[in-house]
Amino acid sequence: MAQYTRIEVAAVMKETGLVPLFFHTDVTLAKKVLKACYDGGARLMEFTSRGDFAFEIFGELNKYAIAELPGMILGVGSITDAAAASLYMQLGANFIVTPVFREDIAIACNRRKVLWSPGCASLTEIARAEELGCEIVKLFPGEIYGPQFIKGIKGPCPWTSIMPTGGVTTAKDNLTSWFDAGAVCVGMGSQLITNEILKNQDLGLLETQVRNTLATIKEIRKK
Repeated sequence: MAQYTRIEVAAVMKETGLVPLFFHTDVTLAKKVLKACYDGGARLMEFTSRGDFAFEIFGELNKYAIAELPGMILGVGSITDAAAASLYMQLGANFIVTPVFREDIAIACNRRKVLWSPGCASLTEIARAEELGCEIVKLFPGEIYGPQFIKGIKGPCPWTSIMPTGGVTTAKDNLTSWFDAGAVCVGMGSQLITNEILKNQDLGLLETQVRNTLATIKEIRKK
């Protein structure tokens, strides 16, 4: 079962401002990536369920995180139905991220007090998600809607917490546009954990990029 409640997870998301996204079929490499992100200061990781037997890899990663990386909160993304969410929660997923809004996933997660972050693309979807207990809404795909969408939503609904995923980069001007618009945190995949880093297994570079990105987010928020 989850090691962290949905309130605890939401608090860390808001505090750090960054949720790295990652998937790989090699468990050994996946552990190295997780540790590099952890050493760089990240305290969350969304393992995207996008390949065959992904749940087996996640199970091994989560055992590793619990045993070796104190305070690291591992969750899973790209979940599209309640059955998959339940499977990953049995493996200890601390949060569930989805590309779509589905009430069956909300019910399954709420039953276990696990944070779920649904992909929403309209104020109606966001409002319905919040009615079902959503703490942080995922704006997806972020590059389609942009920072102005978040700013527009925060006008009539200042209580809404939004995490854009897609279209977010490590560049300061890009991060500034999202956080100035009102994003509570950002999800970042291949722009942070690049294909080049994975190919070369340059974990030192990844650690540095994570540390620098977190520092940039902290600086932006101080303004």
